Amino acid sequence: MSTLQLSVVIPVYNEEQGLQTLFDRLYPALDKLGISYEIVYINDGSRDRSAAILREQFQRRPDVTRVILFNGNFGQHMAIMAGFEQSRGQRVVTLDADLQNPPEEIAKLLAKMDEGFDYIGSIRKQRNDSWWRHVASRAMNNLRERITRIKITDQGCMLRAYDRGIIDAINSCKEVNTFIPALAYTFARKPAEVVVEHDERAAGESKYSLYSLIRLNFDLMTGFSVVPLQMFSMAGIAVSLMSALFFVFLVVRRLIIGPEAEGLFTLFALVFFMIGITLFGIGLLGEYVGRIYQQVRHRPRYLVEAVLEEQDAVKVKQKRSKKAVAEDSAVSELFTDIQE
Repeated sequence: MSTLQLSVVIPVYNEEQGLQTLFDRLYPALDKLGISYEIVYINDGSRDRSAAILREQFQRRPDVTRVILFNGNFGQHMAIMAGFEQSRGQRVVTLDADLQNPPEEIAKLLAKMDEGFDYIGSIRKQRNDSWWRHVASRAMNNLRERITRIKITDQGCMLRAYDRGIIDAINSCKEVNTFIPALAYTFARKPAEVVVEHDERAAGESKYSLYSLIRLNFDLMTGFSVVPLQMFSMAGIAVSLMSALFFVFLVVRRLIIGPEAEGLFTLFALVFFMIGITLFGIGLLGEYVGRIYQQVRHRPRYLVEAVLEEQDAVKVKQKRSKKAVAEDSAVSELFTDIQE
């Protein structure tokens, strides 16, 4: 356990169509590295045959395969957190099960870590996603970097490498909602990024919708910065000053020109604008309060149904051997009785 050099953490959710292709490419790629490794699969409550396929793969390669089975769907990031807690390697690499990030690129990340870096992010060389994903990702990245000061060029790329010290620091955090790459970036002493290949999804459908991406960035910005609250406070001050100036203008205008009703709709427009800002601020404040509410309940972040690891395979073999010995003994006793 102490000499295990690499752990590969792979969350799995409804990926039965592409798992065998993943196995066929991942194990040879890791064998070529010439280092000791383990692969930790986390089944995040899949509704298809993913869990059964992972069990079968564990039985084929119990020496390097471990499987964590959730009893429900807790999300990709919670699956990765469970993989981090179960991992034993000195370096940990996260990888998607959809093969959009080629397993052969793992060697590139490890080579970069050999240069002394403790956290390696990745940038997709050529993204094979829809145009709206490109636009939304670029806009969110710019906004997130300005607010949090966390520089992650391609936050949607799962292929990342972490030093054991970073993993231990992440495991010590008990946050309910977090964005793992950003958390690792804040702990990293010497982070870096490398350009990697990007393929189309091998099978199945993407689990990330537009809402999921927006939700992820809300978690990122509210989890690592209070700048949104500060920006809203400044906006509230600015709107209040403008409202005061506008009120003074209306009073002066009434004294000079007299009462009039022509500006009624303009006043309505300003009132609706201010109401919109107020509602947005309430929603933003609710994001922070909601995070606090989820955290103080102290509910488990995920529930593990079972963990398949090598000692389980050893136990199965031992049970089978004991059963065989007992059967042989029974046959021998029966044969002795017949002779007598």
